[in-house]
Amino acid sequence: MSKRVVVLISGSGTNLQALIDANLPNVSICLVLSNRKAAYGLTRAQQATPPIPTAYLALQSYLKSHPEKTRTDYDAEVAKIVVAQKPDLVVLAGWMHVLSEGFLDLTIAEGIPFDGSHAIARAFEAWKKKEITRSGAMVHKVVKEVDRGEPLIVREIPFEENDTLETYEERLHGVEWEILVEAVIKVLK
Repeated sequence: MSKRVVVLISGSGTNLQALIDANLPNVSICLVLSNRKAAYGLTRAQQATPPIPTAYLALQSYLKSHPEKTRTDYDAEVAKIVVAQKPDLVVLAGWMHVLSEGFLDLTIAEGIPFDGSHAIARAFEAWKKKEITRSGAMVHKVVKEVDRGEPLIVREIPFEENDTLETYEERLHGVEWEILVEAVIKVLK
């Protein structure tokens, strides 16, 4: 029986594409949910073979159309959408929205030892100042603190002498895509 995976995204969907391209046996991405209407990851899902169902729910639009509702209500609505799919695993693949505690399973952190947004750029700047010699990526369980969940897979990526932010970021993302697929396999075993 196929394991069901829901993927939450906010942007271009390169992490989602890594999962699609992996074509994991006995794994089905049953929904891609975005909190941004223009997220290109939704297009990636629709262009997959077979197409992956998509959904969209933005916090601000939700609150505007439901003025009596709160942020917690929004998170509950996201949870309803996810739970309706009966997933075996929920993956935050670039989901740029902190959800309520106890909600989700798995996410990616990049730019270790820096966490949160722009972590790769902050790590690159620290390398240029000779404060660090490597950074990395990890896939971890989700907890309420950003990028603080139990690591499932961690990979260090050393900086190279002629690195630019763009070359390092490209190398790091390649590793990130590999370990995301490895982590999904590990968790679903």
